[in-house]
Amino acid sequence: MVIGPLLQPTLNTSAEAILKLINGSSSTYPNFSFGWVNVKDVALAHILAYEVPSANGRYCMVERVVHYSEVVNIIRKMYPTIPLPEKCADDKPFVPTYQVSKEKIRSLGIELKLIPLETSIKETIESLKEKGFVRFD
Repeated sequence: MVIGPLLQPTLNTSAEAILKLINGSSSTYPNFSFGWVNVKDVALAHILAYEVPSANGRYCMVERVVHYSEVVNIIRKMYPTIPLPEKCADDKPFVPTYQVSKEKIRSLGIELKLIPLETSIKETIESLKEKGFVRFD
């Protein structure tokens, strides 16, 4: 999922995933694990892929892979007054997380210190607020 500040006035799929957690429309969160990355890191990777002559093929960019429950916990710590889902949508074991190699992306010169997930979530929520998709104090 590519998250962070929205440039466009419309909602994209990744930002919508965060919005569904914070707008009170659901009492549960999905039983999914996803790789998350900041849109600014993706933009930089596109620039570097264009500028680095040896760039070729696909590049996976993930700051961290987490289950939705961890995303909810991160939001809860940053925004304790937002009502968030308390339980998973099903009673099955949580979908496991996985690792994504950052080896190929290093070849473009991108530092391994990608924007932390917490920062990306905060930027997304603040952008959703600024664009009028959600209101809270």
